[in-house]
Amino acid sequence: MPEQPLTRVIEFDPEDEYRPEPEPEAAPPTWMDGSLRIGIHTSIAGGYTNALDSAHKLGCNALQIFSASPRMWAGGPSRIPEVDAVAFHARRQKLGLGPLVIHANYLINLAAQQPMLRTRSIQAFHDELVRGIALGAEFVVVHPGACGECKPDQAVRLAIDSVKQASKNLPATSLRILLENTAGMGTALGARLEELGEMLSALQGLEVGACLDTAHLFAAGYDIRSETGLASTLELIDRAIGLERVPVFHVNDSKIPLGGRVDRHEHIGKGKIGAEAFRRFLTHPRLSAIAPEGLPGRAFLAETPIDDPGDDRRNVAALWEFAGLKDQAPEAEKGFSMLTAAAKKKVAQQVKSQRKTSQAASRKMPASVAPADRLPRSSRSGGRFLQPSKKSPAKPKKRRRG
Repeated sequence: MPEQPLTRVIEFDPEDEYRPEPEPEAAPPTWMDGSLRIGIHTSIAGGYTNALDSAHKLGCNALQIFSASPRMWAGGPSRIPEVDAVAFHARRQKLGLGPLVIHANYLINLAAQQPMLRTRSIQAFHDELVRGIALGAEFVVVHPGACGECKPDQAVRLAIDSVKQASKNLPATSLRILLENTAGMGTALGARLEELGEMLSALQGLEVGACLDTAHLFAAGYDIRSETGLASTLELIDRAIGLERVPVFHVNDSKIPLGGRVDRHEHIGKGKIGAEAFRRFLTHPRLSAIAPEGLPGRAFLAETPIDDPGDDRRNVAALWEFAGLKDQAPEAEKGFSMLTAAAKKKVAQQVKSQRKTSQAASRKMPASVAPADRLPRSSRSGGRFLQPSKKSPAKPKKRRRG
């Protein structure tokens, strides 16, 4: 067999080296397209996907939920079954809702001085973050907590450390923690924007942001009701926190006057802040979802009461109207409400039954040991209870015969 000629050896050309194509950068989600995102807190009763359907039927394009019972330490499993998470992701994508915001358990106190309560709070908040990642949420909102008997600066340090502890051992994710401002009740942290900014500065490594509540701002003394008051408040927010670090606003009217330091939400435009102020707020260029002045994807979420069926739908509609986008709002399902007439009737019956039980218990209890909150109104005076009369009871009058 004849010899085969040797293949000519050529020098290596670096250009011939295989270079895998770089993975394309992930495109921003559709809800960051510059459109205004408006939503409401929806119930997860009956399953997580029910919350998505409620938001869609109410005319929202964003939403907030609880990931478990907000008033119980053990409100359910700390983890979400994969099958439920997959179904939730698919339904959310189909409905085009975003961002998804989770509000943390109300019992969590990240600034608690008591070791047991603080440990429990850190674990509960960690579980909130784990569930948030499973559901694909963009944000988890939490109140910083209350300091109780300790000094405010000590409470701030405890809250900062608690957030760091709760964030440990989490997988890489785009989920962000948002600290919410408060109305200033008791020793709650976060009523002052400077204090909130101090906590955020200490948590820069975790990219923690803020969620600001309009009712809380107003009750804490920030006059967002007037044009000049809103301008000065936004200037302070920008200086203390940075508006680019506020991707979510809780949009609630207030039953409490300016500086009342009590957290009581009212229907949009029906409270002490008023319709004109919300119209100014929702159309302000610096609060928009359009760059460069605004922040793409910024969401405005209502946490308003549902006293009557349809209140939730009307509050969402009010937000779209005050934003000047009534004609562009997603269509709401006519007549839909998270509170049905039957549910309202059931709640009223429960309240009535509880009232009767309480009154019956009060009648059986000796007057000298009756709880203060069960005493008749005529026995209350200026926050102090009147002492029972020491006079002997009057003798019953004799009946006249005939």
